[in-house]
Amino acid sequence: MQNLEKRLKNELQQNNKVKILNSSSWSLPIHSIEVEYKPVKRTKMDVLMKMMLIAFQKAEIVDAVQLSELLLVEQLFVEDLINIMKRTGLIENRDDLFSLTNKGYQQLENGIFEEEQEMESQVILYSTSHESFLNGDIKPAMDGEDELVTYRYVKEDYLDAELSFENEQVIDALKTKEVKKEEADVQVVISEIQSTTELYIDDIPCFEFILHNKEEDILYARVWNTLLERWDEKLENQLNEKQRVAWREKYLSK
Repeated sequence: MQNLEKRLKNELQQNNKVKILNSSSWSLPIHSIEVEYKPVKRTKMDVLMKMMLIAFQKAEIVDAVQLSELLLVEQLFVEDLINIMKRTGLIENRDDLFSLTNKGYQQLENGIFEEEQEMESQVILYSTSHESFLNGDIKPAMDGEDELVTYRYVKEDYLDAELSFENEQVIDALKTKEVKKEEADVQVVISEIQSTTELYIDDIPCFEFILHNKEEDILYARVWNTLLERWDEKLENQLNEKQRVAWREKYLSK
């Protein structure tokens, strides 16, 4: 931790107009959340599937043999695609005829075939202090990390409180972790969040520096978040809003 703090101080002191008035370190609680979700694979609809859906839409088709003869396509291919379209809900049997479902009409119009995949799971990280998910990896403990106090403005009941977030936030966090994948004409996206389960809480070291810009006479905080591996503007704004007046009295009133 000392080496990282030294490097950060050197970076801040490159501006000769700025003086470091105080430095400290503390831990930020981060909640690990396991998410179970259902992905959907989207592909550009192939020509044969389009032809079959159009045939079901415009003609009275009773079986694969009839459609195979109509399209001059091997019956085995037709049967395989019929099974896929039934399984994915694009077609149904109605009055002994194949008919398109609303889903079938929509996918035919869009020219995109969507197929639900097996349920998957992923762990994402949530900060109550940010009220959002953070993108990063929990790293091995640093020397002296277990001695750090908890961030002074963390919510008091963070250990026992039930976390509250929207599914859209969860989906965005999963996208950030590259759950959304695109390869050529294939795109995998998240269709449904099945469950979210809190697993544990990790304490992430952060380094806080109180700075004074002598030329502009401005006091402000810089906070290095080791999870994000960058300066954390959200935490800096919290500290500036809550403590700027106290800093002036403490460090500059003499």
